[in-house]
Amino acid sequence: QVQLVESGGGLVQAGGSLRLSCVASGRTFSIATMGWFRQAPGKERVFVAGIRWGGGSTYYADSVKGRFTISRDNAENTVTLQMNSLKPEDAAVYYCAADRAVFRRIATDSNEYDYWGQGTQVTVSS
Repeated sequence: QVQLVESGGGLVQAGGSLRLSCVASGRTFSIATMGWFRQAPGKERVFVAGIRWGGGSTYYADSVKGRFTISRDNAENTVTLQMNSLKPEDAAVYYCAADRAVFRRIATDSNEYDYWGQGTQVTVSS
């Protein structure tokens, strides 16, 4: 089992920045990919960004490309999402997720992820 705990959410004005962190514990050696998803009220959970735990390759949703940066610290078992130039439409609950599948590209389908954090709220005021 892998446990994921997110932190760093909050309220920010449009154009501002937030930094989300996710700490993994447990069987972290089984993690192949870490991803961030978000879910706004009444909407589906959607992919935001992902990073391969080993090689560090990344992939972003078009909606956040150029504004968000995902990174990882393997020694600290932490993945971070730096969010800049935030827009009101970025407001959502953000979830950290872990995928154990080694021989796969960074998945954008939430069903492909095996473990989830509890989520952290991001609110962006206009």
